[in-house]
Order: sequence, then C-alpha cells, then structure tokens
Amino acid sequence: MVSRRDFLRVGSLSVVGLSVAERAALARVQADEDQRSCIFLLMTGGPSQFETFDPKPDAPAEIRGPLKAISTAVPGLAFCETLPRLAERAKRLAVLRSLHHDAAPIHETGMQLLQTGRLARGDIRHPAFGSVVSRVAGERGEVPPYVVLPKMLGRTGVNAYQGQRSGFLDSAYDPLTAVSDCESANDDAVDGDVSAWPLRDEPDSIVREYGQTRFGRLCLQARQLVECGVRCVTVNLFETLAGQTTWDCHARGPSAPANLFDYRDTLGPQFDRALSALLDDLERRGRQAQTLVVAVGEFGRTPYVNEFGGRDHWPGVWSALVAGGGVQGGQVIGGSDASGASPADRPIEPGELTATIYQALGLDPETRLPLDDGTEWPLTDHRPIAELFG
Repeated sequence: MVSRRDFLRVGSLSVVGLSVAERAALARVQADEDQRSCIFLLMTGGPSQFETFDPKPDAPAEIRGPLKAISTAVPGLAFCETLPRLAERAKRLAVLRSLHHDAAPIHETGMQLLQTGRLARGDIRHPAFGSVVSRVAGERGEVPPYVVLPKMLGRTGVNAYQGQRSGFLDSAYDPLTAVSDCESANDDAVDGDVSAWPLRDEPDSIVREYGQTRFGRLCLQARQLVECGVRCVTVNLFETLAGQTTWDCHARGPSAPANLFDYRDTLGPQFDRALSALLDDLERRGRQAQTLVVAVGEFGRTPYVNEFGGRDHWPGVWSALVAGGGVQGGQVIGGSDASGASPADRPIEPGELTATIYQALGLDPETRLPLDDGTEWPLTDHRPIAELFG
C-alpha cells in the first residue's frame, strides 16, 4: 500500500529522471503557471445514449423507448427529458455523439480505452491519464496530482484491468482515494491509500444546488479538490454494478435491476442537478476556463428496448458531454444513425478523448514515456478532438 506521505514524497520525479520529451512537457506546464485541471465523471455502467444525450424521437417505439425528448438552449439540439437543467445549459456544453469501439462489449474494455487510450496487451497495462499527468507534471505543492473519488472501482463484470491505475509506470503514480461522507462507515477498508477528504464547510445554498445525493456530494468534492490544486479528479459515480440501480440498465432482475424509468425518476435528475451545479459553481468561481469537465460512460446501450424494459451493452455508439477547459460550447460533434446503432458522422474513438484531456492539461499527446525495458510509448495513439476548441 502506498501511504499518502510516501506518495507526496515521491510523487514528483526529479528533473534528472525525466526523458527529454518529459522535461519539455514539464517546462510548458510550469512556464504557463498552469492551474489547469480535469474532472472526469465516469458514468459507471454505461448510460443509454437514448435516455440521456441522443434521444431518437422519430424512431419506432422499440428503438426510441418510453421517455420523451426535450428541446435545449441550442436550436435543433435535443436531450432526453431526464436532463432538463443540462438542456438549459447546452450553450456551455459540447456533445460528442459518435464515440464507439469494436472491442469486447464488457465494461472493462471501455474503461481502459477512455482512461488510458489503449487496451491492455499481455502483461502491458497502460497508465491512466491521471497517472501520466502525475509522472510528467507532478503535484502542486503538497497536493496530490491524481485523485479518484470516492475509491477505486470494484467489481464491474469481469476480472480485468479497469484503466484507473499507473499501469507500467511506478505504483507511486497510482491515484489517491478519498472515502467521502456520502459513503458508509464500513467503507474505510478499501484498496489503496485512504485520506479523509470530507466536504469542507459550504453554504447550505451551495450544497442544495448540487443536491444531497451521492452524485451531488461527489461533484462538490471534486470541485473542492481541483480548487485546492489537484490536477486530475476521476469520479466513479458508482464503484460496483451488481445488485443496485446504476446506469447499467439491463432490467434483468436482482443482479441488474435498473430500467429506463430509473433514468427518469432517480439517475437522471440526480446527475442533471449535480453536473449543472458543478458547471455553475466553476463559472461563478472563475475556474471554468481552467477546468475541463468530461462526463461519459464506457459504452452505450442497445438500439432496442429488451423484453424486460431495459437496454443491454452496446459499444457501437454512445455519447459524452464536455465543458470548460477552453471547450467551445453549444456544439455537437459527430452523430449516430437514425436508430442510434452506429456512427453516421465523424466517428470518435475513446482514445481521442483521452488525447483531448492531455492537451487540455498542457501535455503533448505525442510525449513518449520510457519503460523499464528501454522502450518508449507515446501517451496515446490518437490526436485530440480539435473541433472541441473551435
């Protein structure tokens, strides 16, 4: 186990140990007096594109599902009725509607691709973007550069790498975790270092804006951490999936109980309120331009409602929201086909989003990281999504 004290002691490698490319990257970050951060909201379970950011109101009922589309502040752009607050803020958001991958349709592949830019191969596990930022940029003062809230992912399906750790880098670049006060007291025994980061005192009005829910408290805690100087905060909106209501809406009994009406009645309203409050809070505090906010799941859902009133895994196409960090809001990048089954315009690979996060944090995605065997790897194999920045 890496203690918090040990992490802070070794968390920033001396310049002597950095490669030429890493030194250049570090110089760019430092010369910029960089205060940039990323809040990455992992919508664990894989939310349905239909019931969130890409409704299909003109599709047959078996495709469009039981929920309605609503207009947003951007003419011609519709969200599902589950997200009315985000619909009002659409001019401050960019919507990606053509994410896709062709790997196995399990949670862990999408998690890897989003957070590392690649799939693990053999013994090579690629580092999470937060671990890379820790390696190249280090911490600000004594603030850890990479935090996962409230703790690391647990069981999400199969026993496979989930893309949130340091991979082939030293374990010193694993994230710190913090059990928030929205967790039960029994959650102290978790994998990795646990630091007590309860919510700092906030005005009741702010707490109410976020909502006194798991999503609300985690989003508020993420804002507090980036305000303290944390470079990368990954929020696991759920750590495990089985036996509870999550975005994994199979509606197949006790092991996967969530259905599409849970998006309307609980998941959507809580997420809608929490993310809207986060965006408002960052803007009010003057941190919107410095903080990239990404909300995305590891895949989408089937372009048909299953016999139980849910949808199953579908990596063929899905959506994400991106805001802040210099992103030009009010736009849609990419599109799905009429049935929401595959990209119809500007296909986006998950690694492009990873590369975008690096760019937004001031790192060149082509920076090469050394391995113990003397070889080097570029941060990703993709280029950033240039359209996001106008």
